[in-house]
Amino acid sequence: MINSAQENLALRYKFPEFIYESYNFYRNADGVKVDYVYKLGPYTFTPSVEIPAADIRNDELDDEFLSYLFFNFGIINAVHYYKLSIPATFHIKAGSIDNVQKEFFHKLFFGELIEFLYDNNLRIPYEEFITFVCDNQNEPHNTYHIDTKFEGNLIPVGGNKNSVVVLEGLQEKHEQNLCLLYHYGDDADVAATDCIKEAGYGLESVVDFNLTLDPQIDELPQQGFYNGHVSLSSCFAFASYITAYLNKKENIILSNSAFDGNNHQYTKSFDFETDFQHYIDTYFAPKIHYFSILRGMNDYAIYQKFIKHPLYLKAFGGCSNTSEEKRWCGHCPRCLYNYIMLYPLEGHDKLLEIFGEDLLNDQRLTATFTNLVNYGGSNPFDFIGTREEIIYSLQLACAQLQPGEKAPLLLQYFHDYLNNPNQVYNVTSFYNPAHHIPQEYLDLIYKS
Repeated sequence: MINSAQENLALRYKFPEFIYESYNFYRNADGVKVDYVYKLGPYTFTPSVEIPAADIRNDELDDEFLSYLFFNFGIINAVHYYKLSIPATFHIKAGSIDNVQKEFFHKLFFGELIEFLYDNNLRIPYEEFITFVCDNQNEPHNTYHIDTKFEGNLIPVGGNKNSVVVLEGLQEKHEQNLCLLYHYGDDADVAATDCIKEAGYGLESVVDFNLTLDPQIDELPQQGFYNGHVSLSSCFAFASYITAYLNKKENIILSNSAFDGNNHQYTKSFDFETDFQHYIDTYFAPKIHYFSILRGMNDYAIYQKFIKHPLYLKAFGGCSNTSEEKRWCGHCPRCLYNYIMLYPLEGHDKLLEIFGEDLLNDQRLTATFTNLVNYGGSNPFDFIGTREEIIYSLQLACAQLQPGEKAPLLLQYFHDYLNNPNQVYNVTSFYNPAHHIPQEYLDLIYKS
């Protein structure tokens, strides 16, 4: 990471224009393949998408419409390469978008990169962040009329507890569901795959969206280009829509909670959910619906549902610093948060088995623990619940201590120095009315 904001902006000026040069869409008996070409100064990037024929169930595909969907995916997929220098201009030579679309993608790119900008100490006002230009500026947008009947559900699956609650909550519609795995680069989400298997879905009920990244995405940061985390949520959204269309699925059902997006991650927020559905209705086929079935719940309620299915405890994950052999690194805020939330709900021996150690007895986590209790996270982008939920869980854990029982180090520290016994949090009756969940699905998830 470069620490000087002024020095960082020099890269933006050195490479002032990013070019979405072209995309080539192919469909044959083997499936669908799309090749993209992006340019940044002297560098050319050539990622691709492949979807095998086995993962396509729609026999009424409109190739012109499908090509347009992949053109749109190419815009947001470019964020992986655009981030290398954050150019002020995004030049689309591959097609055309109107002014409303430009503002949509402006907001989307800024929201997707907000953590990246924070980590790289880049201070760019929203109004000056990016300008989209097109060669075919006055080309009218095609209106697509799709007569295909869509039904059933596409469930994008991560390997976390939220995905588990969605998979189990939709068991009554098991035969109507398809699970989506989004593969990028050499990524293999073993936790997601294990959760799908545990939910009883075979290979015939799993579809893959396979994105191959250009290797320069890892090489150029070592040469001084910007580096850091970029959320995949927006790419996942467009990939989910394409997959739903390829398989005639009516609903794309997400697993974001009430407070997802409150940590500045726009693409997990209710705001983005609303914006993307409007984009679908305006520019795609409005027969497909995009909503999170957990949007009415806080994290505590989701944990309450999750622990009803103990067979997933070894399958799920939630930490990004992991490997196939180890689902939890044991030293990041997200690991400690999950441990705290599960501690009063699950047997401690089971937690030791899952996390490999008692995180509440790890003195090295004192600063992380203090930040979680006092602020809800060590930085604005930690993927955790609210401070109230954390304190409530710790208060519950303290109340469960038996007379004479020795508390773990950090729990004792909370009891002695951080807890305010006069401040009582009740997170158990929370309900968020700001959601797009159809009543049928609301009833399903709340009774599960």
